[in-house]
Parts: sequence; C-alpha cells; structure tokens
Amino acid sequence: MDEALLRGLTPGVLAVLVRRGADFAAAEDAVQDALTEAVRVWPAEPPRDPKGWLITVAWRKFLDARRADTARRRREDLVDEEPEPGPVPGVDDTLQLYFLCAHPSLTPSSAVALTLRAVGGLTTRQIAQAYLVPEATMAQRIGRAKRTVSGVRFDRPGDVATVLRVLYLVFNEGYSGDIDLAAEAIRLTRQLAAHVDHPEVSGLLALMLLHHARRAARTAPDGSLVPLAEQDRTRWDTRSIAEGVRILQAALARDRLGEFQAQAAVAALHADARTAEETDWVQIVEWYDEVVRLTDSPVVRLNRAVAVGEADGPRAGLAALAELDDTLPRHTAVAAHLHERDGDLATASRLYAEAARQASNLAERDHLTRQAARLNVLLRG
Repeated sequence: MDEALLRGLTPGVLAVLVRRGADFAAAEDAVQDALTEAVRVWPAEPPRDPKGWLITVAWRKFLDARRADTARRRREDLVDEEPEPGPVPGVDDTLQLYFLCAHPSLTPSSAVALTLRAVGGLTTRQIAQAYLVPEATMAQRIGRAKRTVSGVRFDRPGDVATVLRVLYLVFNEGYSGDIDLAAEAIRLTRQLAAHVDHPEVSGLLALMLLHHARRAARTAPDGSLVPLAEQDRTRWDTRSIAEGVRILQAALARDRLGEFQAQAAVAALHADARTAEETDWVQIVEWYDEVVRLTDSPVVRLNRAVAVGEADGPRAGLAALAELDDTLPRHTAVAAHLHERDGDLATASRLYAEAARQASNLAERDHLTRQAARLNVLLRG
C-alpha cells in the first residue's frame, strides 16, 4: 500500500468534492472514508486511475451520507444523481484548500490540525500522536475546525502569509509519534510551491531545508542537545543545504524580500561556515536587522542579541539583550551564555540554573542543567 501516494492525492480529491458542491466538513469525511476503502481494496485490486477511483468512491460516500442524513430529517433528497463517470477535471483547487485550512477564523492549533488532515492526508490518530494529545481531543479539534470553515466560500482569495505561518508551526513541532512533522511540513511546502509563484513560499522552503539539514547533528547518542557551535558539521545533509541555498538565491534575486527569505539567509550563512569560528556573524546581524525591520519580533531581537554578542563582543550582546523584556522565553539562557563569554562564570552559572527551571522541555532543561554544573566545577576548581 503506497501511503505516500494516498496522502499526495488527498487534497486534489477533496477539492473536486467541494467544487461539486459538497460542504467542506462532509467532503472531508467522505474522502477519509474513501481512503479507508482504498487501504482495504487496493492491495488486491490496484486501480488504473487512483485519483479517479478515490473521487468516485468519495463522491458515493458523500451521497450516501447526505441521503441518510436527509432521510433522518425527513426532508426531500437534494442530491439527484452521481455525475457520469469520465476523466477527472483538469482544474486543481489544492491551493484553495491551503487557504481554507489556514482561514483566519481558526486558531493556530486548529489550522495546523486541519491542514495536516485535509491537505496532508494524515489520520486523526497520527496527528494526535504527533502532538501528544488523546485521539478524542484531536478529533474534537478537527471537528470544530471543519464546522468553522464549512460555510466559507471556496473561491475566495486566500492569504499566503497565513498559510506559511501554519506550515512553519507544523515544521517547528519536529518529530513525535510515527509521523515526522518537519518532513511533512517540507512536503506540504513543496506542494504549495508547485501551486503558487511567491518568493516567500520559496523562502520558507529554503529555511526548512537548511534547518532540517542539521537535524542529525543536533543530538548526541544519549539524546542530549548539541549546541550549534559544537555540532559535527560532517553530519549535516549537504544535499539539503545545496538545495536550500539554490532556492533561496532564486527567491532573493526577485528583490521582494520577506521574513522567511531573511531568516533563510541567516541559516545559509551558518551552513556555509566550515567551522563555528568561520561563521560570518557580521552578516548574520545584518540579516537579523532585516528580519526585525520586517517583523519587529521580540524573539528575533533575542536571536539578534546572540549574534551581536558574537560579532561585537559579549558586552555589546548584553546591551542589546537589556533592551528586551526579560520574561521572553530563552531570555535567561541567552543572558547566561553572554555572561559566560564575558568571563562572569558565577553569574552565568546562576542564570543557567534559573533557565533550566524555566525550560519548556526535558532535553533543554537537561542541557542547561549540565551547563550550570560545568561552570560550578570550574568555579570550585
């Protein structure tokens, strides 16, 4: 059973049903039923036209559900006949599905879940496992999201920026359960890039590829985090880096700079350095300045403070950090790093321990705790 093929066909099949007049929630349910039927039937009887088969079965499932619902409500059946079999229309509404699943009326978590289900073709169970929540909880979240967008007109123009934000949220979840969400986000962003010519879509794809290229080097064999400066760069995926740089260069050449292109430029500069010492921190600060100009994001300003500390010295980094709200996530960890680079090991050790208590995940907490312990050993020695 080719699961990748099924997932790749899902958005196109769903789009056909919606274009035929099915409301989004009912169409999505029908497509999921058709996918289940495909898993049962295809291994023994593979269809010559997989997409056409899915459309036919999904449409029948939709009609069956509609008729059953109508009968229960004692209303006249509004659905007449199934369309005559024939070639699948050439219109591809996949892009509209992206827009619909990232509709502004949805919360970010609901938009992510609906995108993974309707566009990504994942099951509710897979999505629940990936986000470490009960399947019933995820089913309720997806159900609410489907009801929210069911009344939205399918032909309205969408917001690419909102879609990109949703895909970036998926990417940042990384890996959990039996689904690699980072890889899934890359797949969906590639698919989006095939449907819309937009430099920021390319920028996000480049950013994902460049970050994903470092994945194997981010953790030690015991599962502990390895900071960027200490990573074994021979373990970086050079093919993904080359592809990411190529995509980024083509996007930047269009002279329509956006935040994802600028962030990808930062990632490309890290990837270009053969060693941590060869990193061009001055250029990285300049690119962070561009991201700040585009977004005014406090998190970007925090990352910029780290880069300033590398480019102009730790005191300059601490001065940049002092301008930011000290309740920002990772603020304390950045302060600890900069104080250590400035030679104030006692303050750095105290701040590492404090940052460990604030950490949102076990791996980060363990890493910061080890940093504090390492400095305590130096102070006692």
